[in-house]
Formats: sequence, structure tokens, C-alpha cells
Amino acid sequence: MKKNSLIASGLAIGAMVGAFAWMEVVRAADNTAGSKPPSSYAPVVMTESFSAVKDRMSAAKDGINKRQAGLLAERYDLSDKPAGGVTMSRGKAVQGGVRVKLPAGTTWEQLGSMTPDEILAKGAWPAGFYPLPHPNHPEGGMLFPKEEIDEIKKQEDRDLTRFDLDFDLPSHFLAEFPAAIYLTTRTDLGDVSQGKLVTIDNYFDLFNGILNPKQLEGLRLLVTPFPQQQFNQTDDRRTVKASRGVSCFDCHANGHTNGATHLAGDARPQEFRHRIETPTLRGVNIQRLFGSQRALKTVEDFTEFEQRAAYFDGDPVIATKKGVNVLERGSQVHFMAEFQEMLDFPPAPKLGIDGKLNPAKASEAEMRGQTLFFGKANCASCHPAPYYTDATMHNLQTERFFKPKTINNMMAVGDGPIKTFPLRGLKDSPPYLHDGRLLTLEDTVEFFNVVTGTKLIADEKADLVAFLRCL
Repeated sequence: MKKNSLIASGLAIGAMVGAFAWMEVVRAADNTAGSKPPSSYAPVVMTESFSAVKDRMSAAKDGINKRQAGLLAERYDLSDKPAGGVTMSRGKAVQGGVRVKLPAGTTWEQLGSMTPDEILAKGAWPAGFYPLPHPNHPEGGMLFPKEEIDEIKKQEDRDLTRFDLDFDLPSHFLAEFPAAIYLTTRTDLGDVSQGKLVTIDNYFDLFNGILNPKQLEGLRLLVTPFPQQQFNQTDDRRTVKASRGVSCFDCHANGHTNGATHLAGDARPQEFRHRIETPTLRGVNIQRLFGSQRALKTVEDFTEFEQRAAYFDGDPVIATKKGVNVLERGSQVHFMAEFQEMLDFPPAPKLGIDGKLNPAKASEAEMRGQTLFFGKANCASCHPAPYYTDATMHNLQTERFFKPKTINNMMAVGDGPIKTFPLRGLKDSPPYLHDGRLLTLEDTVEFFNVVTGTKLIADEKADLVAFLRCL
């Protein structure tokens, strides 16, 4: 017994010594500068009081907004210059002209004639062609335009204002607000929005008698607020008051887009995450991929994924803390998807049933643009008629043109594979690309002319824009 006790004591002492030695190793590692291991997880327990966080981030707000405004002014001509004779569905002016600023001493013709290696060597890649950072990239999170904030506050007394940050892009570069709503099931009705933003307060009055009960319930869920990373009822939020959260249609206003921005939840660390410009839900019924990079295969997958993961930056631990909304797949998700799949593209009176121009209705410039689209410009290889998408993904390999660089705390590298968005209704859906870096269709044509090396001349670019506005 005595011998066994001594052995046991020796083993216990040895274990304690080993444990203390390991603790010293951990302490030494923690005390080594820059040795903290990276984490895919956000902190769960707040170590700073809410009031202290609010005061600190509110004080930094003006500086962050000013820095982002400086970046945008450096990249773009932000003036309000409507394109003559072209408007969105409900009459908002479409912005015209190339807004991306070129490097000094460079013309668009020169840039379009260069190879990727030449652009890389000369540092000639325009600043406006780099990925666009979130207004506060280290923080990220959903961020709403003022028009959306004001209308939701008016209708629901729910405040989408963040105490730490304001939206960055001028409103004249965004889709019209509120957007028109077209339904595949009732094309005879035209715009059914009645000029109103659809919310939890008015959805029933607007759609009762037009939708069946299942679709009405799907719409109700799409306009119901649920907790989200920055908008919730915990101390880890970015609103002054505890928030009921956000709804799907807070970003996809009227089933379209209001330009609200966010960060994709897929990449880590934070500086490699991509800004997202909210895409329209119009034409969901003809799409086969969802999420700009995720390649989710159904709108049901996307609907469920958004509230389980994307709302919380892809962190299920945080989702549990803040109040994740776990939707029931067989009814709720299905009902929400059914309404989304009814959202139609806006009318395009110059297009025939094949999605191409009716020569009797189109101008000569528009017809020339169509010929370029399906010919020299090679747009149709990814965007075939009638809906102008090939329902797959493409990698433009933009990293060929520039060296990786940090821009306002975002690491600008290649974009990776991005789904081919439909081009129907394109003039109603600015800004362009998945992160909204291209403010006008003219910017978009210049971007793809360089990336694809099609060497269009100025008149051809103008004709191509004219055609795109017909879609």
C-alpha cells in the first residue's frame, strides 16, 4: 500500500509539473509579438461594455466615412450626369458616361490595346477597376442607403441606422427607390408596387387577391425582421437601441435591390473578404446558381443559407448567440422561394420572343450594338439570349493586371469565379459587378474591353451601351 501510494504521488507530481511546463509554453507563445494564431471565429464574449464600444466607434465614424469618400473621389467622377433619354422603369434617370478615372497620361484606347503584362508592368490598372472595399472593411456588416433607412423608420419605427458607419455611394448611382415589381404570373398588371416600398405593414393590402395564401405567407417571411450580426438584441450590435433585426427585403427592396452592401461570409481572414452589392431578385426563376461565388444550386438553398449563415458572417456560434432564425424547409423556405420565383424582369419592349431586338423598334445604334454583343465583343459567350446568362461561373483572372495591394484595409487580389448574372433589366440595376465597383454601363464596357482584350473603338463602345440599355 505504501509503495503504491508513493508511485501514485510521483505520477501526480509528474503530471502537475508537465501541466505547468505546458502552461509556460503557452504563456511564452502568447507573449511573443505577432504569434497569436489566426481564428475563423468572432469573439463570443464581449470584454468591453456596449456604451464604451458605441462611444469609441461613434467617435471614429466621421474619420472612416471621410477615408472612404476620399477613396471614391480618387477612383470616380461622382457627379450627377444623367444619360439623355433613358430612365429606369419608374422614371429615375440612368447615369451616363465613363466614371472610372484613368492613370495620368493614359487613354482608354491605349489601355485597351495593352496586354495584361504591359498593364501590370506599367501600373496602368485604373483605381476604379480594383475590388471595392466595404466602407469599413475590418468591421464589415450590412449597411443600408439612407432612402431605405428613412422609409423603414417611417413605416415600422425600426431603425437601420448604424452608429459606426454610413453608406458610401451617392444615391444617383443606385437603383430607383422604391423599385417597380413585376410578376411572372400577372404580366397584365404591370408594376404592382403602387409606388410603395413593401414592408410587414403593407404587404397584405398590396398583394391580397393577387397571390395565393402560400405565396402571401412567403412574402410575409421575406419582409419579417430577424436577428443579424449588426442588428440584434445583444450587446454586440451596431445600433443604438436593441434591434429586431433585418428582413430579406431590407436589401432586396421590392424584390429588386437598393444597393445595400455587406461582406461575403466565405473567406478568412477579414481583409480577404469581398464586398457584396445586393443583386436583384428579378428573374430568379430562370437562374441556376445563387450567391455571387457560393454556387448554391437552388433559391431554396440560398434562402435558408442566408439566414442561417450569411446573416452572421458565416459563424454559427455567433448565430446561436444572437438568435438565428432556423426556417422550416418544407413550408417556410418553400413558400419564400415560391414568391421569389415569381419576380419578373421589367418589360423590354424592343426585344422579341427570342430576346433579341426587333429591327422595327430598335435604332441603328442599338442594332449595331447587338451585332457587337453577339460578335466582336464576344459578350454572348457568357451572356446568351434570351435572358443573357449561361447559368454558370467564370473567373476573369483580374489578378493578371495588378499586384496585390491593401486598399482601406482590404487586400485586393483576384476575384475568383463569379456567377454569370442575367443582363435582362440591366439599366435598372446599377452599380455593376458583384461588389459594385463599376458605376455605369460605360464603365462596365470599358472594364470588359480591357479584361477580355476585344479592342473595341469608341463608337463601338457607345453602340454596345445603347444595346445593353434595351435589355
